[in-house]
Amino acid sequence: MVPQLGWILDGIPETREQALTIQTLGIIPRHIIVLSAPDTVLIERNLGKRIDPQTGEIYHTTFDWPPESEIQNRLVVPTGILELETAQKLLEYHRNIVRILPLYPKILKVISADQPCVDVFYQALTYVQTNHRSNAPFTPRVLLCGPVGSGKSLQAALLAQKYRLVNVCCGQLLKEAVADKSAYGKVIQPFFEKEMAVPDNIVMKVLCQRLNQPDCIQKGWVLHGFPRDLDQARLLDRADHRPNRVFFLNVPLDSIIERVTLRRTDPVTGERYHLMYKPPPTLEIQARLLQNPKDSEEQVKLRTDLFYKNCAELEHFYRQAITLNGDQDPYSVFEYLESGIINPLPSKVP
Repeated sequence: MVPQLGWILDGIPETREQALTIQTLGIIPRHIIVLSAPDTVLIERNLGKRIDPQTGEIYHTTFDWPPESEIQNRLVVPTGILELETAQKLLEYHRNIVRILPLYPKILKVISADQPCVDVFYQALTYVQTNHRSNAPFTPRVLLCGPVGSGKSLQAALLAQKYRLVNVCCGQLLKEAVADKSAYGKVIQPFFEKEMAVPDNIVMKVLCQRLNQPDCIQKGWVLHGFPRDLDQARLLDRADHRPNRVFFLNVPLDSIIERVTLRRTDPVTGERYHLMYKPPPTLEIQARLLQNPKDSEEQVKLRTDLFYKNCAELEHFYRQAITLNGDQDPYSVFEYLESGIINPLPSKVP
């Protein structure tokens, strides 16, 4: 995908879980279009599909029949288009779509697909050419602080989507620098290979390079993964990248352990699962799942203890910070975050 040109995503997400994963990865669409038509119309359209086995070209018995008899004679009926099969797919679609749509408030438009394709196209084109206005009364520069498993990545993705912010994950920036083999990446790579912490001065150079980009300056940003302690917070402040909203997501250790230690990854597909919240669909997949060593209970306790050890100094440094209970439904957490962005900061006794 080329950022300057934009992109069109089709066929995914098919489930709420996929949509949440996409948001967590920072893939945030500006417009969502849902093409809607009666099931009877969709079933009829599907039944008319034919495919050219030589070219892979798709035709339709009613809307797009090839004039050449040679092509007509070799067309075949594709698999999975029978009426019962199509009806079952539509039933699954309806079950999933009602859980996906609430994830994209205020950027979604439903267009009837039961009309000429030219009319559908121009309605879609008109919509994607509109700009959504943010409810934020200022350019947000949001900092999310919290222990591992507190939901910072998901909340950052939701805020980025709602307020058109740039989602800045410090850890991801470092990984991208290494992957791109940039000058900073070559310096960072030895620390990654030895599983050592990257020095703060190097992290700051990579972070400032991103925060100084025009999109961060114009749209605002939501930062997570940095700062982790008082020294890092002071470095960020000296670099003149001061957040105007700071949130601390507090989650008890028991919940963090449950959230993190049960995470697993499928080494074959790369799909991520959670043994409680998103279990694998088959025993075969479950048998091959792997746990990241960083997600072990011992490592999680160490990382959580380290965060809360530094938390008091960070909260004192960011006096206007808002502390939230992160141990609840993620969309309840998001509502509190959104309220903290839209509304004036509460006055605190010095």
